Amino acid sequence: MKNQKSVKNSFGSSATTNAITRAMGFGLFITLVAAISMPSTVVAGDGHDHGAEASAKRELKNISLGNGSGQAEEDSHDHGKEEMHDHDVGSADKAERTDDGHGHGEEAGEEGHALELTAAQQQLAGIKVARLSEEPFSLEAVATATLVVDRDRTMTLAPQLDVRIEQRHVVPGQEVTKGQPLLTLGGVAVAQAQADYINAAAEWSRVKRMSRSAVSASRRLQAQVDAELKRATLEAMKMTSSQISRLESDPETIGSYQLLAPINGRVQQDLAMLGQVVTAGTALMQLTDESYLWVEAQVTPKQSENVSVGSKALVRVGDKTLEAKIIGRSHELDSVTRTEQILVSLENPGHVIHAGQFAELYLPNAVQGGVILPDAALTRGGDGDWQVFVQDEDGFEAVEVEVVERQRGMNLVRGLAAGSDVVVSGAFFLASEQAKSGFDIHNH
Repeated sequence: MKNQKSVKNSFGSSATTNAITRAMGFGLFITLVAAISMPSTVVAGDGHDHGAEASAKRELKNISLGNGSGQAEEDSHDHGKEEMHDHDVGSADKAERTDDGHGHGEEAGEEGHALELTAAQQQLAGIKVARLSEEPFSLEAVATATLVVDRDRTMTLAPQLDVRIEQRHVVPGQEVTKGQPLLTLGGVAVAQAQADYINAAAEWSRVKRMSRSAVSASRRLQAQVDAELKRATLEAMKMTSSQISRLESDPETIGSYQLLAPINGRVQQDLAMLGQVVTAGTALMQLTDESYLWVEAQVTPKQSENVSVGSKALVRVGDKTLEAKIIGRSHELDSVTRTEQILVSLENPGHVIHAGQFAELYLPNAVQGGVILPDAALTRGGDGDWQVFVQDEDGFEAVEVEVVERQRGMNLVRGLAAGSDVVVSGAFFLASEQAKSGFDIHNH
């Protein structure tokens, strides 16, 4: 009976073991046994080998999920090595994270660190830089002004002869280049003037070839003067030298000519109409080179005290602030307004402003001193003080300034050196980047 019971227990135990083995797999069973016995090994170690413990936890998780024994055992070794490797290099990674790969890690937290931007980044952020004038200005020395054309770069086309408008080749406001056809002109007076020149030029050519003994000096002079007079008449009609030369060689073109643009510019005050007969001296068109404009302002005697020809001025048109140069003053007060006229010249690259616009003219004032900057140039620093960004060879650096006065979107600022390159648009972007912790302008 004892033997039978022993056999029965042995059989029952064997059956149980076989069931577990079949359900879980022999390999998985061995792994489970090893995982249960691992805590003692970990305790006996140096306290830093966490790979085995983590591997055991993953094996238990794999078992609960029903993973195969071989896959679970393979994962335990792989992930165990990864955990140990991560722990070993953790301190190194932490040290490397203090640097972004460009040597900015230590500099990022330094106060006053220059921000470096490429030209493309500056354009994307809308950053514009202006060089401060050497002249100090004042918000009180401001006058309302009007933009007008630069008379040194403006041409009025008014033929000094009765002409008829035969063709038009441009439209009002069109940009034209020097030598481009504007109008085709003709008429009886035109034909007569051209014929007179051809005859006079031919006579002068004949007399010029004759010897001095064959023709008197007075006759030679008369022929020359007559030819030059007739040529001057054609030039007064706005015919060019090349057109006049072609007329001599090809008299069949008598009766019309093309009025060509004498300068590069924009067509303004276009009054010519097809078929119209225009009397001599009537302006047909006006061409203006808008790359330069004049500013006319009426100022009080007190405002003009510090004004001298050649000094600098600031002109504000809308949201644009441009540096200009005083080129004239009337030195005479208007009998009605009791003001003096100031004339200022400014560059207009890109033709962004136009004649006829209103402007504000800021005049130099050495008494109050300071420079004029728009609101877009000012931001608040970390301590709440006003600051601007100055560009130098290192990049953009914040400089604290004193705002003396603010009016109509403009600010009288002190604390900047003359000739500094100051950001007048996009300063808010730079201030935001400056305030970031671990600032990295290279976007890494």
